[in-house]
Amino acid sequence: MDYPHYDLKVSTDSTIFEFISSGKQGNICKIIKFTITKNPDIINLGFGDKINSNEKNGTFDIDDVNITDNGDRNIVLATVANATYIYTEVYPDKFIFFYGSCKIRTRLYRMAISSNYDELIKTFLIFGILQNHETGNYYNVTFNSSKNFVGFLIKRK
Repeated sequence: MDYPHYDLKVSTDSTIFEFISSGKQGNICKIIKFTITKNPDIINLGFGDKINSNEKNGTFDIDDVNITDNGDRNIVLATVANATYIYTEVYPDKFIFFYGSCKIRTRLYRMAISSNYDELIKTFLIFGILQNHETGNYYNVTFNSSKNFVGFLIKRK
């Protein structure tokens, strides 16, 4: 995908990406973090504002609920996509799981995938995650832009 995106500062193991969102609210530090789940083949993509940063010991938290409204949503989404391309180049055998912190953000991610689907499927297998309301279990299906998913799962081809 060839969209404008922010420059990324990448950790040595390519699991943490940092960038500055610049817009009407000023410069805001953002973090993209890829974390192993209970299943070591599935990696959670976490994203949000960098908060509670302690430069001395290198710790920080991620606020994935805050709505920054910095006016650069598409550049931010392209930056997260760029980080995902980089991560999956290093770890091509991993599935990347992500979802929004609310239904509106999950819908935004579905719309972004839908808008770029033809380009994305050249590189990734793309699945939507659904929940069986009777059992509470989650399962994945091939992505369909008209379905409301609870999350998404992608893997480099």
